[in-house]
Amino acid sequence: MPLWIAITISAAFLQNIRSVLQKHLKGALSTTGATFVRFAFGVPFALIYLFGYAWLSGATIPSANGSFVLWVIIAALAQIGGQMLLVMLFSYRNFAVGTAYSRTEPAQAALFAFIVFSETVSARAILAIAIAVLGVMLISVARTAFTWRSLVTSTFSRTALIGLGSGAFFGVAAAGFRAASLSLEPDMATPDFILQAGFTLVAATGFQTVLMGLYMALRQPEQFGAIARAWKPSLATGFVGATASFGWFMAMTLQQSAIVKALAQIEMLFSFASSVFIFKESINRLEITGCLFIVCGVLILVLG
Repeated sequence: MPLWIAITISAAFLQNIRSVLQKHLKGALSTTGATFVRFAFGVPFALIYLFGYAWLSGATIPSANGSFVLWVIIAALAQIGGQMLLVMLFSYRNFAVGTAYSRTEPAQAALFAFIVFSETVSARAILAIAIAVLGVMLISVARTAFTWRSLVTSTFSRTALIGLGSGAFFGVAAAGFRAASLSLEPDMATPDFILQAGFTLVAATGFQTVLMGLYMALRQPEQFGAIARAWKPSLATGFVGATASFGWFMAMTLQQSAIVKALAQIEMLFSFASSVFIFKESINRLEITGCLFIVCGVLILVLG
């Protein structure tokens, strides 16, 4: 099994745990506060991963260049936007379905990478992405009187647009972080995907923490007190979030972002399990059908 596949599946599992923790935090914090803790409490762990690996491997930490800074800023801003919209979704539909709307991310990442970087994906990968996205669309109308027309018109509902917007932001973020990580290679004596991913993670989470901290200080200063009172779940969220992001960055350094995010649709299996066993939410047949489409897309990608 290629290393990027194992890393991606692990990151998807951890990301689901992070989403579960953030849904719990949503009851105590605002959308902004719940998004902030994912970055702020992740910074210490990102630093541990970077400097710990550099110390153990004896590698030299790379230096940022202009291209790296540009793509980190673009990707970090996009990730903040996507994360805030994702947290907002939890107020509209159940946990699994709310997460599903953002899962158009791989298709949007592929489109962005094609337009900006001229990256292309294989026909098999396009088929896998299309099948998985169809599964997401089925899930999106699972709570309505289903018709093929509703499958199309649901795209323009408020909840769907928020989810699609989240997926678009995450798609840009994925392609941007890959570009940032790869931009470090020309200045490195020996390319090291772990070191590149760790350095990108520290830069991104540090920038996001400062930016969101300033925003909260101006608009929602009371959230700092709420975060302090919820420091235990916030710390857990930061740890899991940073670890998942480290995995994403490593995988996307090794493989195209659209391919990584297509495989990451496997997170929906973990999401459905969370819905049933943690939040005690019911899942209907159409949602299960959509989940099977997603599984088929993942299998085509991995086994094709």
